[in-house]
Amino acid sequence: MAPPVTGFMSKHAEHSLPTLCLAAIGVVFGDIGTSPLYTLKEVFAEHTQVALTEANVLGAVSTIFWALLLVVTLKYVVLVLRADNRGEGGIMALLAMALSTAAKDSRRKTWLLALGTFGAALFYGDSIITPAITTLSAVEGLGLVAPALEEYVLPVAVVILVGLFLMQKKGTEKMGRWFGPVVALWFVVLALVGIAQIIKAPQILQALNPLHAVTFLSGRGIGVLLPLGAIVLALTGAEALYADMGHFGRRAIQVSWVSLVWPGLIINYLGQGALLLTTPAAVENPFYLSFPSLLLIPAVLLSTLVSIIASQAVISGAYSVTQQAIHLGMLPRMHVVHTSSNTAGQIYIPSVNWLLLGAVLAVCISFGSSSALASAYGIAVTAAMSIDTLLTFFVVRHKWRYPLWLALGATGFFLVMDFMLVAACAIKIPEGGWFPLVLGVSLFTTMWTWKEGRELLLHQIREGDPNLLEFVRTLNNSSIPKAPRTAVFLVSNPTTVPQALLHNIKHNLTLHQKNLIVTVKFTDEPMVDADQRLRIHELSNDFWQIAIYYGFSERPNVPEALLQCNAHGLKFDLYSASFFISRETVVPSPGRGMASWRESLFAALSRNAGSVVGYFALPPSHVIELGTRVHI
Repeated sequence: MAPPVTGFMSKHAEHSLPTLCLAAIGVVFGDIGTSPLYTLKEVFAEHTQVALTEANVLGAVSTIFWALLLVVTLKYVVLVLRADNRGEGGIMALLAMALSTAAKDSRRKTWLLALGTFGAALFYGDSIITPAITTLSAVEGLGLVAPALEEYVLPVAVVILVGLFLMQKKGTEKMGRWFGPVVALWFVVLALVGIAQIIKAPQILQALNPLHAVTFLSGRGIGVLLPLGAIVLALTGAEALYADMGHFGRRAIQVSWVSLVWPGLIINYLGQGALLLTTPAAVENPFYLSFPSLLLIPAVLLSTLVSIIASQAVISGAYSVTQQAIHLGMLPRMHVVHTSSNTAGQIYIPSVNWLLLGAVLAVCISFGSSSALASAYGIAVTAAMSIDTLLTFFVVRHKWRYPLWLALGATGFFLVMDFMLVAACAIKIPEGGWFPLVLGVSLFTTMWTWKEGRELLLHQIREGDPNLLEFVRTLNNSSIPKAPRTAVFLVSNPTTVPQALLHNIKHNLTLHQKNLIVTVKFTDEPMVDADQRLRIHELSNDFWQIAIYYGFSERPNVPEALLQCNAHGLKFDLYSASFFISRETVVPSPGRGMASWRESLFAALSRNAGSVVGYFALPPSHVIELGTRVHI
């Protein structure tokens, strides 16, 4: 349906498909792979009002089977994975593709940007709840090993989570080598335990008949939303299939899902259902009680290890989404640490890490158990899935230019299912579902305030500063002394005179022999080819405008890019260059621009934004920073 993936072979050709599949299993499927820990238990929890009868067990397992088939396999694995942005996936990549189909200042572009930004904001809710619920649900097995250990579940979970976040600064390159084999073993164990239970109650295989799911859902009226809100838990982590496509490639994720992950999940859910048919008392925890008592401790240890891996995947995803949002102008600069010299995608953002840790611990302690957290889980995930579907429609219709009927047919069915899942999770808002929504709205407000604030700031700078071309012309007959060095002025607006240049002339009464007006621009594509990195425009013998282009998933390095000027006939020597930076101090002005509280928020974000020096990899000893006050 989609055009061929460009750049895929060059990016992944050095790895064999089995190697990519094993790596993908370790990173991509940890979240959805831990769903059997709690999903079926929550379906038959007291608050869902679903009686533990044979018909309901068959219906619930059947609904889970067909939900995994329709939502994960058909929607994500077959359709959404085809919407790649030069091999990259995730909501930011999908948003960039959808935005490329809209006119620059059109209303559609604004709405698409708002929709995608809200989806990204919701992702952070998943990054907070997933570590908490997966770790708690895994450690809760201690209570089954020995009831006296139940009081230690929460402290042990907290210790594990603190240790996990403390390890983030070391990167995951070394640990990542073990992720694949451990999670692959997990899915094999899921299947073996499921088969052992299915043999005892083979009638559970009737759940593969969709009529059981239809009967289960249709016979409950509006009350169907209660169990459906629990069944959603089986789908959490589905978006990771798309978000991590850039790391492993579409084919590796598809093969891994079809050959191991999906069968392992289905067999385990069938096995848990079989256990409930033979031993109704196992509803207390059908996952752990599926294991023989002698294997219960190893099962708890393996579950805990896999929950850590699943948590690692969403934490790393939060770093990636943050970096992409910064590059797309939706968040202020933050200090980004690259933890691997071999893999550009492995990053660590300290500020995000500590904020996530604080939020995860707060959620873990306040909710106290995986069952309580299940009420908060789902609404953010299903809302993000709905946004994925909406954005996919615009890609199919306007980028791939398929007929309207085909675009609606490809996405409309999934959108109806998404809205049903959102409605099912919405009834849990009073019980905890409010948390990811409040978090999402807060983050969306912050991101949108930053975007609009930057636009206002650039508008004020553009209005207050002289035109660059006219200014350069006035300098042709000037007698200002010229220093035999190169001045690099990093600016957001290349058409006006940089404040740092005006200050330098005013206070130092000097000009440099070479003046490079440099603007760093991030494109709607994840990567930019090396031969498209620079665009140089000569204004005079002393002045050049240079635009440096990066993809939204790339690490900007301005000095490295400027060295390419030599190939374009402009000699650049890093050791004789000085980098001038204008740091704007934002002054809120009542009655102008945004609401006063949003202007104050933007001013605070601007004050605390990360340093341009580190963000653009500038040599600190070559940097001169000059400040200016701007009223918005």
